[in-house]
Amino acid sequence: MFVRAPEAGRVKTRLAAEVGAEAALRVYVRLAEHALAEARAAGAAVRVHFTPAGAEAAVRGWLGGPADYLPQAEGDLGERLERAFAEAFAAGFRRVVVIGSDLPELSAEVLRRAAVLLDGYAAVLGPARDGGYYLLGLRAPLPEVFRGIPWSTDAVLARTLDRLRAAGIEPALLETLGDVDEAADLPPGWREWATG
Repeated sequence: MFVRAPEAGRVKTRLAAEVGAEAALRVYVRLAEHALAEARAAGAAVRVHFTPAGAEAAVRGWLGGPADYLPQAEGDLGERLERAFAEAFAAGFRRVVVIGSDLPELSAEVLRRAAVLLDGYAAVLGPARDGGYYLLGLRAPLPEVFRGIPWSTDAVLARTLDRLRAAGIEPALLETLGDVDEAADLPPGWREWATG
């Protein structure tokens, strides 16, 4: 799971432009805690990749254990994802699933299904409504999947599928879920809760 240390004005900046930095922080904290709780409920060995690099104590104090806490690699999202997968496989994991931290609809069942699908597929993707993905699972390192992707655009999923297929891999696809980037993405009642 990828997270940023919870600081007002440094998380969910597009949402903050609409609802304010403190409200965006409350939403971010709630979403990240939800994602972590669902990962733990799924029985996953959790690795939290945090940024900035010096924030381990703050992030560990916030999210607690059990989990491994690792600083995110430098570079764009693709470079950070590539490194997270490489480190997990080097640590002996045979199936690795990376999720974001802003998914109100994420459930332990979705995560368990991703793990089961990796028994029969080399890759699994969870498409996001905005054209990206909320989950990527792999059975082996595949660095080319992260290169040349226009991150933070609605073309991320399509380009990732192209990269996987170019490598001879047809991934399993999970249901489409929404992440939270803007106020319109918030579940019913969350805007009022966050700004109240």
